Amino acid sequence: MSLLRVSVWRGGASGGFQTYEVPRLESQTVLDVVTYIQRSLDPTLSYRFACRVGVCGSCAMSVNGKARWPCRTHVAGVAEDNRIEIAPLSNLPVIKDLVTDMSRFFDKWAQAKGQFYGTRTRADDFARVLPESRQRQAVDAAIECIGCGVCYSACDVVTWNPAYLGPAALNRAWTLINDVRDTARAARLAAVAGDAGCHACHTHMSCTERCPKNLVPTASIAGLKRAVAAAALKGEL
Repeated sequence: MSLLRVSVWRGGASGGFQTYEVPRLESQTVLDVVTYIQRSLDPTLSYRFACRVGVCGSCAMSVNGKARWPCRTHVAGVAEDNRIEIAPLSNLPVIKDLVTDMSRFFDKWAQAKGQFYGTRTRADDFARVLPESRQRQAVDAAIECIGCGVCYSACDVVTWNPAYLGPAALNRAWTLINDVRDTARAARLAAVAGDAGCHACHTHMSCTERCPKNLVPTASIAGLKRAVAAAALKGEL
């Protein structure tokens, strides 16, 4: 049986890598590797996971320097000379080992007005949005984000400018701006128009390249730039 030499980040921000030898198996995922280490070699290793099948996104971490979902990342696709490096997501504070503090990430959703504001109550009939409408199609193209943090970790602008709202928060703002039921369009455009908003994006496409859901946050951010410019020309900002 061949062995994998797996370097895993241990400790907090000032920690370091520790190497483990793990049996290499057929159809093995990186999450399988981390689980083996925690259950068979070192029970003190901390990491997050829930569904194990690419639904929840909670296991996101860096594999060989790139943010990924380890549950969907097969060893055969990333191992180089039977070696793998596993680290916590970039651009987020490290709590311990592979676990990061996601508070900053979700705080930026709130800053971008990522909450839906409607007018109907449960006593009203359902709002109906035509599937073929331009706004509905724009929402459909971006709505599947589950907030895993991979795009945020991959974003170079977040690295340079920690105040930047980031691709996930801006993608969420774009879906709500195109939701005809929402009533907070003006406030949301104002929230994403600042120095740390959509215009800070340099269109490096890192978020789009790494998104496990194959979304295109770069396109959403470009849409926000157009919407903010149009609102400014109309004197709405």
